[in-house]
Order: sequence, then structure tokens, then C-alpha cells
Amino acid sequence: MVKEAIQRCPWCTSDSLYIEYHDAEWGVPVGDERALFERLVLEGMQAGLSWLTVLKKRAHMRGCFFDFDPVRLVSAGEVDVARWLDDSGLIRHRGKIEAMINNARRVMEAEGEFAGMLWSFVEGVPQQNSFRHSDEVPGETPTSVAMAKHLKKKGFRFVGPTTCYAFMQSAGLVNDHLMSCDGFDRCSELGAAWTL
Repeated sequence: MVKEAIQRCPWCTSDSLYIEYHDAEWGVPVGDERALFERLVLEGMQAGLSWLTVLKKRAHMRGCFFDFDPVRLVSAGEVDVARWLDDSGLIRHRGKIEAMINNARRVMEAEGEFAGMLWSFVEGVPQQNSFRHSDEVPGETPTSVAMAKHLKKKGFRFVGPTTCYAFMQSAGLVNDHLMSCDGFDRCSELGAAWTL
């Protein structure tokens, strides 16, 4: 008996980090505030870079950025920023690093309501799309535009509509696996059972 090959979205390259991310994380609903913050930071870090670059640096970023714990990141100062800018294992972009610290402060100001605020844009229910081709998947939507506006009003940075939509895809607020992808049914089932 021949085992059928796993079907994946076409953007998923043959790199093992990409495959693991696609198969285990992308489109899976996330409710943990620290994990949501990490996804938002990573999507902001990705601006202008390939997602594979971010994935390759992710483990090192976790180690340096206190596992993306907003409580710890709010105390980061100029000494930390200077050290991070000198670390070739990180994405060395002052604006992105300062945005991460700023956004950690905004998460703390939300006082435990960060996850609820983000999920409110889809009324707490993962949106199930049914795209057949990659060119049907949008780069932004009216919902991501509204999320970006709201986050910016709250003082968040590096959270444009495209970044917000990529975040929504990553954190499972939307299921944008193509219908031909094995991840589509898996994330649909997870979404149907989802409660925040």
C-alpha cells in the first residue's frame, strides 16, 4: 500500500522549519496572551523580510526577548536595545525592537483583555475561508484594516493591515489553508470546537 503524500499550501517550502510551522501552528486558534503577543511581534518583525528568515531566528529571539513575555519586556531599556541591535542572531532593526517593547506596554495596559480584544474582531469565532487557489487569499481585509486602526489607536506600532491579516492567519483567527491542503480540515475542526 502506497502512503498518500501530505498536501500543503503552496507557500510552504521544503524547509523543515516551514513545514513544521505550517503543519503545527499556522491557522491553529491561539488564546494565550503571551503566544498572541509573540505572533504579533513576529509578524511585525517579518515586514520586508521572508517568513523563513523570521522562523530561523525565532528560537534565538525567544531566548533574547524573555520568551516574548510582555511583563519582562516592558522593563527593557536602551542597554538591552543596544545589545539586541548588535546580535546577528536577531532581526536588527531599531524600529521593530522599540515597537516590540512599546507593544508589550500596550499589552500590559490591556490588563488581561488583550486576547479578548483581538478575538473580538472575529466575534470570538475563527473564520473559515474556502480558498481553492493561492491568488484568492487576500493580503488584507476590512477586518484586518479595522484591527490595525484599533491597535494603532491604542498605541501599538508595526501593526498595519497586512501585518494584522498575517497575524490573524497565524493565530487562527482565520483559516486560510487552501481547501486542498490537509491543514484545512484540521483547522476547521479546531475552529468549530474553539472557545476563548
